[in-house]
This record gives sequence, C-alpha cells and structure tokens, in this order.
Amino acid sequence: MITNETEIEVRYAETDQMGVVYHTNYLVWMEIGRTRFIETLGLRYFDMEAAGYLSPVLDVQIHYGKPLRYGQTAIVKTWLEAYDGIRVTYGYEIRYAETGEIAVTGSTKHVCVKKETFQPIALRRVFKEWHQKYLSALTDEEN
Repeated sequence: MITNETEIEVRYAETDQMGVVYHTNYLVWMEIGRTRFIETLGLRYFDMEAAGYLSPVLDVQIHYGKPLRYGQTAIVKTWLEAYDGIRVTYGYEIRYAETGEIAVTGSTKHVCVKKETFQPIALRRVFKEWHQKYLSALTDEEN
C-alpha cells in the first residue's frame, strides 16, 4: 500500500486555551496529508477543480489520543483505505515526530461531484487516470 508522510510544525495559533492543538486543526492537517498523498500519485486536486469537479467530504471519523502542543512536530501519515470507483476513503495517523507515539487516527470518505450541480460522478468513468492510480495505491507495496 502506498503511503505518504507529511511533517507539520505545531503553530501557536493552532492551540487552544489548554495549550494543546485545537481539535478541528487535526482535520486541516488531514487535508494537507490527503493533498500531499494525491500528489505522490502524480495527481492534483487543482486539476480536478479546473475541469469542473469537486471532492466533498461525506464522512469523518476521528479518534483523539494524546494531544500535541505548540512547538512540537507532527507526522501525518496518509493512505488510501478504500475505493470503489465512486467513493474514496483515506486513512490517517498523526504521530509525534520525536517519539512516533500516536496522537490521532481517523478517516475521511469523499465522492467526486460536478461543481455546478453537485451530482456525483464515477471516477472510473470521468477520471480514468485517478481510477487507475487509486487501484494501484491500494495494492502497491513500495512504501
């Protein structure tokens, strides 16, 4: 399975009154990881949007473990968890860079839609390159 790891330095603005990363910022980090993962496949969300399509989130699952704090570095590991030609589920693991300890795990499920109508489309029909690369990402053992 292909994975990508993205380093995130925890910024002060991402913390809350308790001095830990505010919970919604982990979702932003997941999006950064997802974008980088897609780029490792040689694809770009920008090109999909320029062609008139979007990939909204259908579902988010997240489990908060040990919180990160300002000044620490996180590693966002991202992979393709499931793909059926229409829906795509990405998996995430956010770890402490220093120790490898897991801070957060989660997944997001997406579908591709026409930008103007939000009508779902099949990636396997409209974006054949994405389809092939997603199938490969599920089975590739390189990373």
